[in-house]
Amino acid sequence: MNKSSLPGYLGFVSVLAGGLLVTACNDHLLPSISYPVFAEASNPKVLATSPNGTIIYNGGFGSALAPALNDPEVFYLLTDRGPNAAGSTANSIIFGKADFTPQIGKFRLVGNQLVLEETILLKNASGQLLTGLPNPIGQGNTGEIALDLTGKTIAPNADGLDSEGLVLAADGTFWVSDEYGPHIVHFDASGKTIERINPFGSGTGGRTLPKVLARRRPNRGMEGLTITPDGKTLVGLMQSPMYNPSSAAVSGSTVLRVVTFDIATGVTKQYAYLMENASLTGCSELAAITSTTFLALERDGDYGGNPAKPATFKRVYKFDLAGATDISDPANSEAGRLYNGQTVEQLKDKAGLQAAGVVPVTKTLVFDLLTGISPVYPHDKAEGIALLGANRLAISNDDDFGVVDNGQNGFTTKILPATGKVDLNRIYFVTLPTPLK
Repeated sequence: MNKSSLPGYLGFVSVLAGGLLVTACNDHLLPSISYPVFAEASNPKVLATSPNGTIIYNGGFGSALAPALNDPEVFYLLTDRGPNAAGSTANSIIFGKADFTPQIGKFRLVGNQLVLEETILLKNASGQLLTGLPNPIGQGNTGEIALDLTGKTIAPNADGLDSEGLVLAADGTFWVSDEYGPHIVHFDASGKTIERINPFGSGTGGRTLPKVLARRRPNRGMEGLTITPDGKTLVGLMQSPMYNPSSAAVSGSTVLRVVTFDIATGVTKQYAYLMENASLTGCSELAAITSTTFLALERDGDYGGNPAKPATFKRVYKFDLAGATDISDPANSEAGRLYNGQTVEQLKDKAGLQAAGVVPVTKTLVFDLLTGISPVYPHDKAEGIALLGANRLAISNDDDFGVVDNGQNGFTTKILPATGKVDLNRIYFVTLPTPLK
């Protein structure tokens, strides 16, 4: 977020032995604080126990990150839909806690610890708790069949949300994007839905996203969400190339879609973002620098420091919308705008876009987590990012509630190969050598 929307981050920075001394110089006159290399949310509560005895923790808070607006020691972290594993039949998914409610945790930085001060449970417009269960057909369905821990089938839920992107607005409300619809949902400060927006028109308020976004790859929807410094425009990023028109047709594609949403008018625009190679998991999060420049967290799905299969790609890029082609479809067709009969995803790479006359966003490397974090970045899922001031990054990880799929229709403890310990939520604090603004 921009310093103009973060009172308390304007100031100067000095390097200390234990971290960064941040001194505020605006009218809020916040006290100096010291950022550690990382802060960890230790001692998460037990959420559930799987039939094989694996403990499922209520971690999972690192899917997105938003700094508090007036307190540099407070960070809001978002969960996703909850712990899950593959079931025994095709497309079946075991939910470790079927009634889990996606939620926002308010954490305070105390030394090198993240202390959970408040949990904001997400609710629908009627005040009922949301679930992370898949949506019905025509409303964001992914083809998944949800099962509980006993193997019983769970019905789809129209309010289900696989929350992944988080914005804290200046008025204290939240915007959340997800991987199902994709949906963008506006919540009040208590977590109650104000508006739900998607490509199907099944939300609240009557506003919609472009129909083409419904062709997102299942569980690779709108992973990243941020807001411009003036508070007027939401900017989302699809995690992976969409299956547009199909999975086979876009094999090898590196084209992702950036979507802007004017909050006042509902007008959207779209741009092409090229991820570095087709093998990547994609982009996990966004953070705004200016009204046209943003940070994107781009990564693989492997663990840093894993002797057997080490991660090779976890990087932060700066990208700029200025000069990029608006690829919106005026007709709002299900395939989106076509170029010589092909979707943008079918153009696949820079050469394909260039031949079609499409200019993608420009990108420059800002930070490499695998070489820039010492002694090692041990996680697989770097999923949240925020810009603090002009040259400080806060990066959070999704710990998957301390469990992973055991490959046998159940759960096992998520152990980080580099440390031999259970994965926990962390925020890493990084100082960039060159200010971004």
